[in-house]
Amino acid sequence: MTDSLAHRERLELCDLSLALGETAPTLCDGWVAKDLIAHLVVREKRPLASVGIAVPALSGLTEREMTKMKRRDFVALVERVRNPGFTPYALPPVDRLANTLEYFVHHEDLRRAQPEWDPRDLDPDDQSRLWSQLRVAGRGLVRKVGIPVQLSRSDTDQTAVLRSGADPVVVTGLPSEIVLLLFGRDRVRGLALTGPEDRVARLRGADLGI
Repeated sequence: MTDSLAHRERLELCDLSLALGETAPTLCDGWVAKDLIAHLVVREKRPLASVGIAVPALSGLTEREMTKMKRRDFVALVERVRNPGFTPYALPPVDRLANTLEYFVHHEDLRRAQPEWDPRDLDPDDQSRLWSQLRVAGRGLVRKVGIPVQLSRSDTDQTAVLRSGADPVVVTGLPSEIVLLLFGRDRVRGLALTGPEDRVARLRGADLGI
């Protein structure tokens, strides 16, 4: 792997997991650190079993594989995430496309579930990497909300339309915080949502994420 944002988030997530321990809380409903790590191992090493992550009808297959994976030693699981070995996800182009948001969000799931968390001061280049992926992935994340949504970067004034239409909800903030909002996390800071009040409420109350 190259020193991509995805790879750095992977390593930092592994380090934090070991520092906090397997029972540390996360922002993923009902999951502790070991559940989160097991999810990442299943996703990368058991791709057929991980289909249930995106396909609810096959969720039982994923849950069974997760249950088996969680019987393993936590430190060993973390090392499998740190050094996944041969997997398509380890190829640099796939790593950037499939893992940048995945590992950033899950790293923050662990960070922000701890007391007295603060947002990280990410490098502008890393914010731009998140923004680039958000402009594409965000369209799918807001599709089911059914309202026009526009994004605005508070650090550069760049904008992106995720769903076109009149009177959109405009989400303004750093790309890192917008990513977390659109992945359904509520522990975000520095975001402003403007537009018709009913649409703002609809976006805030939507079941976002994958």
